[in-house]
Amino acid sequence: MIRFGIIGTNFITDTFLETIQQITGTEVTAVYSRTAERAETYAAQFDIPHTFTSLEAMAASDVIDAVYIASPNALHAEQSMLFMRHNKHVLCEKPFASNVREVDAMLETARAHDVILLEALRNLFMPNFDVLRQELHRVGPVRRVILNKSQYSSRYDLYKRGDNPNTFNPAFSNGSLMDLGVYCLGPALKLFGRPNTVLANAVKLESGVDGSGSAILSYDAMDIVMLHSKIHGSNSPSEIIGETGRILIDDIATFDRLTFEGRDGTTEELVSEQTNPMAFEIQEFIRLIETGERETSHHTYDDMRTLADVMTEMRRQIDVRYPADA
Repeated sequence: MIRFGIIGTNFITDTFLETIQQITGTEVTAVYSRTAERAETYAAQFDIPHTFTSLEAMAASDVIDAVYIASPNALHAEQSMLFMRHNKHVLCEKPFASNVREVDAMLETARAHDVILLEALRNLFMPNFDVLRQELHRVGPVRRVILNKSQYSSRYDLYKRGDNPNTFNPAFSNGSLMDLGVYCLGPALKLFGRPNTVLANAVKLESGVDGSGSAILSYDAMDIVMLHSKIHGSNSPSEIIGETGRILIDDIATFDRLTFEGRDGTTEELVSEQTNPMAFEIQEFIRLIETGERETSHHTYDDMRTLADVMTEMRRQIDVRYPADA
C-alpha cells in the first residue's frame, strides 16, 4: 500500500482525492494546511486519518511514503526538496517551479536521495497523447503547429475589482504562461524537441504577471505558434499541419478528441478511451514507485528541465519577474 500525503486543500486536491480513491493499492493518510481547523475539516471530508500544520513534521513522519504537492507555484521547489530530503517520493503539480534554477536544485535533490520526482503535467501522460505521437506521420512533413489554451479566469473579475488573487500575483509565481501556456509548451517540446529560437510576447498586467501571451518556436523546417490567455477565452482547436494533412486537437490540456483531416478530404477520428484526466499521471507515478524506476519516458528529467528552461527564457523576454528569480 502506497500512502500519500497531500499539500493543499483546494479544487485540485479535491480532484486528486476523488481520483486516487479509484486506484487500488493507494491511500491518502495525511493532509497539510496552514491552519488546524482547515486541515481537520478537510481530513474529515475525505476520511484522512492524520493532519499536519507543520511541513517539517509531515515530511519527517512515518505515516506517508509519497506526497502530492498542489500549493502555489512559488512554494513547489522548497516543499519538494524538504520531502525528498526525508526520502519521500514527490508528485508536484505543474508548473514544476518558478524557474530553471529551482528545477535544477530539485532534480539534484531527487538524485541525491534516490527518490522519485515527477511533474504532474497531465496531458503528457494521457493515452490520446500517445495516439497523437503514433499518428503524427500521417500529416507528412510538419510545417506549422498552432497550440492554443485560452481560458477566461474567474479570478480575473476579482483582479479587475481591485483584489490581488494568487492567480495574478507574481509573489506566487503565477500568470498565463505558467498556468496555461505550459499545457502547450510541454507537448510541443516532447513532440519536436528544443527549438532553435524562441520569440515570446505578452499582455502584461499592472500586477506584474502576464494575462495572456504568445510565442513562436522556430525549427529548421517548421514553426510552432503558441497562444495562451487567462483574460479571454477561445474555443479554437490546436492543430498540427503537414504537407499531406493536419491533426486537430480539441483541447490541448486533455487531448479528449483528435481528428485527422487529409489533404484529399478524408476525415478520421483518432481516439483512445480516457477516464479521469488526472488518473494517468498518478498511475505512472505509482508504477515508478512499485518498479523502483526513477524516471518515466512520458516526462523525463531532461524534459522537465528543458520545459523550465524555455519558460524561464520566455518570461525573461516578456519581462515577467518573480521574487524567486532574485
